[in-house]
Amino acid sequence: MTSLNTTLSTGIGALHCPATAPRRAGLVVAQEIFGINANIAALAARFAGEGFEVLAPDYFGRIEPGFAAGYDGEGVQRGLAAVRATPWEQVTADTQAAIDLLAGQGGPVFVTGFCWGGTVSWLAAQRCQGLAAASGFYGRLINTLLDAPPAAPVQLHYGDRDSSISAEMVAQVRAAFPAVPVHVWAAGHGFLSDRGHDHDPEVAAAAWQATLDFFAGHGLA
Repeated sequence: MTSLNTTLSTGIGALHCPATAPRRAGLVVAQEIFGINANIAALAARFAGEGFEVLAPDYFGRIEPGFAAGYDGEGVQRGLAAVRATPWEQVTADTQAAIDLLAGQGGPVFVTGFCWGGTVSWLAAQRCQGLAAASGFYGRLINTLLDAPPAAPVQLHYGDRDSSISAEMVAQVRAAFPAVPVHVWAAGHGFLSDRGHDHDPEVAAAAWQATLDFFAGHGLA
C-alpha cells in the first residue's frame, strides 16, 4: 500500500510529493479506479521531477483508507464498486480541498487524472475554484457530465482503440464543447501507464508533453 503522508480538510488522506526540481506549480493527480497504488505514486514522483508539488487524494479512503485494488478482474470489480459509492459532490469537495492546500503554497494549481481520474479532471474544470487548467486522460464518465461547460481550461486525451470509450462518445464530447482541445491518440485505454497492457511509450511521451505544454499555456512557469 502506498503511504499517505498528509490529510486534506475534508478528512481523507493524500499522497504528498514535494517538487524535486525547482517548484513551478501545484498539481492534483486523480487516481484510476484502482486507488492510490504504485502507478499513481510513480506518476506523482515523475510530475514532482517536473517541478510540481503534487497531491494525490485518497478519494476512496472513506471506503478503505489507502484503497488500492489489483489490475485483475477482482480488482476491477472492487474499483467499480468504489466508484459507485463515491458521489461527485464528495469528489468535488475533496479536489477543492487539495487545490486550496496547494494554492496556499503559491503559484498556479493544475489537475490531471487517469481513467476515473480523467473524469475527475473534467469535473474539477467544471466545478472547482482556483484551478489554472486541467488535463484528463481517457475519462469514460465525462459523457455523463456534459450538463455544464468547464469554467477552467481543460484538454482531454483518448485512445482510438479504447474498447471502453467509443468514437461516438468522443464525438459527443466534442459536439457539446467544441472549444475544448481533444487529443485522440493511436492507442488503447490506459496508454500512459507503463503497468498496463495498453501502454504505448511513444504515445505516452507525446501525451505527457502535450499536458506540460497545455499547462505552460495557462500559467505554468
